[in-house]
Amino acid sequence: MVLKLYGTSEAGSGTSIVALVLAEKQIPFEHIAVDLGAQEQKTPEFLAMHPFGQVPVIDDDGFILYESRAICRYLAEKYADQGTQLLPKTLEGRALVEQAASVELANFNPVLVRAGKEVFRQRRRNVPDRTLIAEVMAGLEAKLDVYEVILGKHNFLAGDEFTLADLFHLSYVVWIELSGIDVMTSRGPNVKRWWTELVSRPEWVKMVAEGIKGTVN
Repeated sequence: MVLKLYGTSEAGSGTSIVALVLAEKQIPFEHIAVDLGAQEQKTPEFLAMHPFGQVPVIDDDGFILYESRAICRYLAEKYADQGTQLLPKTLEGRALVEQAASVELANFNPVLVRAGKEVFRQRRRNVPDRTLIAEVMAGLEAKLDVYEVILGKHNFLAGDEFTLADLFHLSYVVWIELSGIDVMTSRGPNVKRWWTELVSRPEWVKMVAEGIKGTVN
């Protein structure tokens, strides 16, 4: 049975980082689009898979799993010897990935989501509140100043190899970048180098351009 991915169809979501792992690991999957505007994620059938009525969710031959980071870890573990190596094989290497992933979740993601939502709201107004946008962006920029120090020591956040910890950062930044606000490449040379490499990965470039598409219908 082919793996099924339930979620949104555009880059810039939790669904997109799961789809990126599937692409990097060369895992065949069927994408089942969930219309959030129509509240399809709140139907009894969907709530049976995800009790909070959110996306993404995977169905891997009857094994149901939700929460994007948990799904990504599961896929990286199950298909460890296939496609891109996203988790180190040593205990110390795994610990560094978990450290970097915890930093992303606790420090980067909260300010990113706040900034992204505010930018999105401002785009819907005729006269954007530039002062408010600058305020929320300042919180993200402060985190990136610390990233500049970390990335001055090695190529990626957990060492010199691309891992899940780096990949997790791609979930929502696209909201800001599509609004024409350049924050990821303006804080310092190390962040710029790292970020440029992330967004240049072929599978990500393809997803941003075409949306999330399964490899099996």
